Amino acid sequence: MPTQKPKLENRSASRTGSTAIKPKSAGGKIAGAKTPATRNGLAPVTYADAGVDISSGDRAKDRIKYLASRTLNRNVLAGVGGFGALFQLDLKKFADPILVSSADGVGTKLKLAFELGIHNTVGVDLVNHCVNDIAVQGATPLFFLDYLATGRLDPEVIEQVVEGLAAGCKANNCALIGGETAQMPGFYTDGEYDLAGFIVGAVDRTKLITGADIAPGDVLIGLPSTGLHTNGYSLARKLFFDVAGYKPTQYISAIQDKAGNALMKVHRSYLPILQKLTAAGLAAGMAHITGGGITENLPRILPKGTAAHVELGSWPVLPVFSHLRSLGNVPEDEMLRTFNMGIGLVVVVPADKFSKAAALLKRAEERFHVIGRITKGDRKVHYA
Repeated sequence: MPTQKPKLENRSASRTGSTAIKPKSAGGKIAGAKTPATRNGLAPVTYADAGVDISSGDRAKDRIKYLASRTLNRNVLAGVGGFGALFQLDLKKFADPILVSSADGVGTKLKLAFELGIHNTVGVDLVNHCVNDIAVQGATPLFFLDYLATGRLDPEVIEQVVEGLAAGCKANNCALIGGETAQMPGFYTDGEYDLAGFIVGAVDRTKLITGADIAPGDVLIGLPSTGLHTNGYSLARKLFFDVAGYKPTQYISAIQDKAGNALMKVHRSYLPILQKLTAAGLAAGMAHITGGGITENLPRILPKGTAAHVELGSWPVLPVFSHLRSLGNVPEDEMLRTFNMGIGLVVVVPADKFSKAAALLKRAEERFHVIGRITKGDRKVHYA
């Protein structure tokens, strides 16, 4: 993984960059150059005085490099020390490759992570979210880069976050090839950070799944979510902690779980089961149900002249969603366009292939629900 160095607000600190470059002082001289002990009676000001602890960043760097190294494979030609990581595409595996990329963040789920002091799962959330986004197009993940920005760098917290990133990449056979860790004092509140990820995958042109072949009569198969995944947390936090006044560690009988634990459940990766379905040629289209719910995500793959007829009650809504709705008397359509409601991914299967798809899912011990069908229409989701 490319090397890491902290940065002041407008200076590069890419982990793909060299650590040999020293920051410049306000006068344009290289930090560390010999200067008088004082100037006009003033003591010299250092980068640390500005809130950036370079030594702390260096201590975190070695551990980050070790964690990332466990995800690398023979296609990674250079991932540490250069200005850019190098990855060689396997042209024996992909005869006519198309690169598929995506970027996303963890959102305000991080606020709960800060409060609970749980930092080793948000990286998994991020990787799995990005993996799903390209897997629905039939792509195999190749490599992942992260962006981690904080006010003051805490090496232990950074290590926990990267542990999650590395674990997610390893589980999805994806190389954690690079990224950036930035210290920006005054920009972020102490103890908080932001996290974003960038993924690149590949798929052979003949195996690319766009939804163009979706037709009326196709069956909608819903794959269960583990919870909120990484979406709807601004509303969920307001309902749990402002409206209901729950504490994150408080047990809620209605959901048979603690508030914080229910909201921190990890965003699952659907890659293994999607690879089985696509290898068998059973998916006409697939939609990752993220922010916007089924209402806004399923239309993204519908071709002109089609619509989705989704049957409410055809799958078990997770207790956390039912409880959230009751706490704020949230309208049903608002719930459906904010949360995944227990369905994290929808697979569109041609009617004549449904039996094979169902058999495959059962053999893989993957729970699924038939939640509707494709009809003629206006590229929208209609609930009944």
